[in-house]
Amino acid sequence: MADQIPQLFGTRYVCVFLFLSGMIDTVSTVTHYSVPEEMEEGSVVANLATDLGLDVKTLKGRKMRVDVVGNKKYIDINKDTGELFILERIDRELLCPLKTSTSCFLKLDATIENPIRMFNIEVEITDINDNAPHFRRGTMHLDISESSPVGERFSLNNAADPDVGTNSVNNYHLSSSEHFALEIQTGRDGSKFADLILKKALDREQQAVHNLILTAVDGGVPTRTGTASIIVRVLDVNDNAPSFDKDKYIIDVMENSPIGSLVIQLNATDLDEGSNSDIIYSYSLYTSERTQQVFNLNPENGEIRVKEMINYEDFKLYEMEVIASDKGPNSLTGQCKLTIQVADMNDNHPEISIKSFQSPIKENIELDTVIAVVSVSDKDSGDNGVVDLHIPDNMPFKLRESSDNYYELVVSEPLDRERVPEYDITFTVTDRGSPPLSDNETMTLELLDVNDNVPQFPQSFYTIRVEENNAPGALLSSPTAFDPDLHENQYLVYFILEREIANTSMSMLFSINPENGNLYALKTFDYEIEKEFLFHIEARDSGSPPLSSNVTVHIIIVDQNDNAPVIVSPWRAHGSVVEEKIPRSTDKGSLVSKVIALDTDSVHNSRITYQFLQVTDATLFSLDQYNGEIRTMRMFSYRDPRHQRLVVVAKDNGQPALSATVTIKLSTVETAVKAYSDMTEVPLEYDIFSDLNLYLVIGLGSVSFLLLITILVTIVIKCQKPKPSKAAPPCRNSVISEGNSTIADSTLVSNDAYWYSMFLAETRKGKMVVRQPVPKGSRYIVSSLPRGTGLTDTSGSAASTLQYPK
Repeated sequence: MADQIPQLFGTRYVCVFLFLSGMIDTVSTVTHYSVPEEMEEGSVVANLATDLGLDVKTLKGRKMRVDVVGNKKYIDINKDTGELFILERIDRELLCPLKTSTSCFLKLDATIENPIRMFNIEVEITDINDNAPHFRRGTMHLDISESSPVGERFSLNNAADPDVGTNSVNNYHLSSSEHFALEIQTGRDGSKFADLILKKALDREQQAVHNLILTAVDGGVPTRTGTASIIVRVLDVNDNAPSFDKDKYIIDVMENSPIGSLVIQLNATDLDEGSNSDIIYSYSLYTSERTQQVFNLNPENGEIRVKEMINYEDFKLYEMEVIASDKGPNSLTGQCKLTIQVADMNDNHPEISIKSFQSPIKENIELDTVIAVVSVSDKDSGDNGVVDLHIPDNMPFKLRESSDNYYELVVSEPLDRERVPEYDITFTVTDRGSPPLSDNETMTLELLDVNDNVPQFPQSFYTIRVEENNAPGALLSSPTAFDPDLHENQYLVYFILEREIANTSMSMLFSINPENGNLYALKTFDYEIEKEFLFHIEARDSGSPPLSSNVTVHIIIVDQNDNAPVIVSPWRAHGSVVEEKIPRSTDKGSLVSKVIALDTDSVHNSRITYQFLQVTDATLFSLDQYNGEIRTMRMFSYRDPRHQRLVVVAKDNGQPALSATVTIKLSTVETAVKAYSDMTEVPLEYDIFSDLNLYLVIGLGSVSFLLLITILVTIVIKCQKPKPSKAAPPCRNSVISEGNSTIADSTLVSNDAYWYSMFLAETRKGKMVVRQPVPKGSRYIVSSLPRGTGLTDTSGSAASTLQYPK
């Protein structure tokens, strides 16, 4: 197809002009080609890839395309060869119907991607001489008065040729005539028109009609011609022609003037009288049909009014010639020329065209990256056609002008999807007219997530309280973290950071659900053994590379009231009753017994109070609820029962409270010393301190030991040297009868070392109970007893030694 072009046009006109600009990051080259019209479809214009320096092999991959601006797609590109070729036959006269300019351009935009680049291409369509001149009227009738002076000018209908330049009408020829000649004139737009000139006076009587042939010749090679007939009728004398006030008028009219609005009222006068002075106004043949369509001329009064909407963008200037003709028998005419200049109004909104837009993009995209190419245009002229493009100021983007009316949208600030996941970018274009007109277009830019956020725990330190005796596998807490990223960057996995305490790994004590962070206990905790744990939990996302953070977890074991009080004094075998004897002569407020209980729970749960659960006579004994001392509230009377039963409960302060009870059986005796021999032997293998706290055992042992040493020293000092002349005075370790019988001293030897001992001394008139710690092997001196009186145990049998209950 390309080989046929030289046969049609002789030579192939393809010219390339490259204009390089220094715009940043964008190829702003304007590539010019020139091709003649009417080229065959498929004809090659040029190799665009070679001219632009592009690799032909990458054209398909980079999605190169060519778009025709504002017209049909006459030209396309072959992506395999990079050649521009004719897609549809181009008719220059159809493409550029207005002959306001001799140049006719077809503007193209060539776009490639990866990276995005745009090239501006202008293809000039050159004219060929494919149209012959033609007249709008094949026959022109002229009425010329015989009195017309030599040299008078008569306007003729000019020929039209759609071609331009030298291919348009270049000359006119008139057939041979002795009375008429042609004068060729050139209009402002370069068009040629002919005036018929009277070169010799007419004589209607000699020749009433003159038939002439007017030939229009263009300047093409070969030349083309068009002809029209001119019929000149010679009229009788009407020797005064109408005349205008001016030969030339220049008028300014605003575009979009209302239809029917007055442009000008012409005034022509005729010195003749009667019908020869009545004037009719009309357009001359020189006035174009387009002008006659836009403006209406009233033939009676010469008013010119707007007939159709005036658009500055279509025509900026209208030229017309108005003829004033009288109504005489031989009408005479006068002519004037009018130039109507159209003043532009800001009546066209600017336009936006998004040439390329990249969405979505990653949130960590580099600064100054081009994400869109936008073009703007305005059909108005002057300031009305100057446009400004802008976007909202509060966005991390900026516009950069790449070429004439082309802008690039680039990233100007770092993007953060977690803060703004997408942007609605509104492009607003505004012209500089008064008032300004604007247009806008909004594009949505989506951001793709990258793993740029570390998982965050809501707290930096977790304190979790766990009650002891918990069930294994119980849920303790859910220290979950949050990651604002998306998809795999948001999926978190939880770990316990290994740490050994007393050779025990945290993973043996606790477990964590890696998906939701639920923390579980793997064993039952005992407050009395383990009181707290400290370790770290790590949350790690699934991004690449993964990000992580950790949090400190403090597990506090909370004590439960799971240990009941243990009664350590008075001691008794399991399930047995403590039996004690007291003299009936005991005074008010005397200490009868003391209950001591211990609790291995925490301080709050180990606070013990004592209460009577059962008591034979509530008016006889009192119990201190804090130290467990049982004292007499009054002296015994003869009505009081001999045996008293006391049930004491030791209750801790827990919720619910736990308790232990002890039953004490008190027997009242007369004031006589008897051995308390029926005390139950304490099993030596029983260790009352087996469940006590180590510190409490040490404290109680130390106090008891000091108390024992003090008592022994006191006894030795006071009782080892009695005077022979007098009865031994009663010491603190003696039981003294109330009688005055003969007294004999007795000596008892203890065979065990226990904390408490009980002695019963019988006399004729009473009994008394004495509690005293007696070390093993010490002597207990009983004085002031009646002669022959022995010491007996609780069963009444005589004994020389005593058994001391624990």
